[in-house]
Amino acid sequence: MDRTSICPKEPIFLHPIITNPKNNGGVLHPQNNHDNSNSSASRSSDSADAAGDGGGRWASKLLRDCAAAMSEKDSAKIHHLLWMLNELSSPYGDSDQKLASYFLQALFCKATDSGRRCYKTLISVAEKTHSFDSVRKLTLKFQEATPWTTFGHVASNGAMLEALEGETRIHVIDISNTACTQWPTLLEALATRNNDETPRLKLTVVVTTTVAKSVMKEISPRMEKFARLMGVPFEFNVITGLNRLSELTKEGLGVQEDEAVAVNCIGALRRVDIEERTSFIQTIKSLNPKVFTIVEEEADFTSSRGDFVKCFEECLRFYTTYFDMLEESFGPTSNEKLMLERECSRSIVRVLACDDDGGEEDDREMDDVDRRETGRQWTERLSSAAGSGFTSVGYSDDVMDDVRALLKRYKAGWSVVLPAAGEDDQLGVYLAWKDEPVVWASIWKPS
Repeated sequence: MDRTSICPKEPIFLHPIITNPKNNGGVLHPQNNHDNSNSSASRSSDSADAAGDGGGRWASKLLRDCAAAMSEKDSAKIHHLLWMLNELSSPYGDSDQKLASYFLQALFCKATDSGRRCYKTLISVAEKTHSFDSVRKLTLKFQEATPWTTFGHVASNGAMLEALEGETRIHVIDISNTACTQWPTLLEALATRNNDETPRLKLTVVVTTTVAKSVMKEISPRMEKFARLMGVPFEFNVITGLNRLSELTKEGLGVQEDEAVAVNCIGALRRVDIEERTSFIQTIKSLNPKVFTIVEEEADFTSSRGDFVKCFEECLRFYTTYFDMLEESFGPTSNEKLMLERECSRSIVRVLACDDDGGEEDDREMDDVDRRETGRQWTERLSSAAGSGFTSVGYSDDVMDDVRALLKRYKAGWSVVLPAAGEDDQLGVYLAWKDEPVVWASIWKPS
């Protein structure tokens, strides 16, 4: 194949058809009575002293103490710490105040057994306030400022192009919530391959969040228009009627015998119920894909789900890193940064304040599941004899070169981390922020 770079360009199909669209993507504020950055900034100088932390990360200390008090059922201490956090936190303050604000909401919900009700409210508000324009603007700004999502796009597109070399009928099954921003570069790469015939591409998108459903009608004509522009024979299908990913079937996906299938999962496996993950992976294998690409955020919200303090510590670790990354990647008054931080509130409430068996089985949807696993945990699940019969495949030097070239576009602090010496070298690759792995990408093929 005549190789061209698969680093993403600006996704043309996300550009608005009309000019100057209004962004009406408001997001629910967390429970907090602080309404401006000036007052929160003035409290920031006193917060470390109040927490007895001498200017360190006071929020982490107070939050850990509160989680421990909840585990010990110490009501007086819980009330005192919640009051302190409420006084010191603000979604408009510094990184500690923001961290305290969003975790305070989850801790309050946990203490009052209101997590599921709060979570459903957050989801409902997100559905009502998100539009194509707001999602478009937020997605493009996030990808412009950080490689958090584009890292997985480049790694997965490169793996698929190599695995599907020479195929004339390609069916990509996209199980993700990335608003199709991954696919313009793949279409362009297919259009410029040195083959006599441009392959036919069928793209089936499985929507994994209720918020994403509202934007797919706008994305569909843009994808089709971009494919025509590239000269790629193209069919675009969207599956939105699922309550749970375990309902996916080969027949429902419309897989044909003469198609070379690629399955692309980005941030989707964590939305499968833990007890159903093995059967879901077996469903993927039944499609007999040429390649199965997986991208997941590097966190373990699964093994510790029976231990609140351990789960809290892992959640705090992950989102402390995430908030730090946002703080350094966006300007201090960025509306997009604020929206991204508020989006985290749903996941934090879901993980810490909603018991997995807290809702009626028939009412649970994909948004109700957010149990992440680390790359090593996914590797064990995918390669286990009882699991699926998938084999991990390493990334080629060409794909790794493209990934490293991508990171050079962004601010310092990003790097690619390979498995440590002595470990299996087929465990995928990690995107790291300040040497802390945050996103894991891998390639799999049926054994």
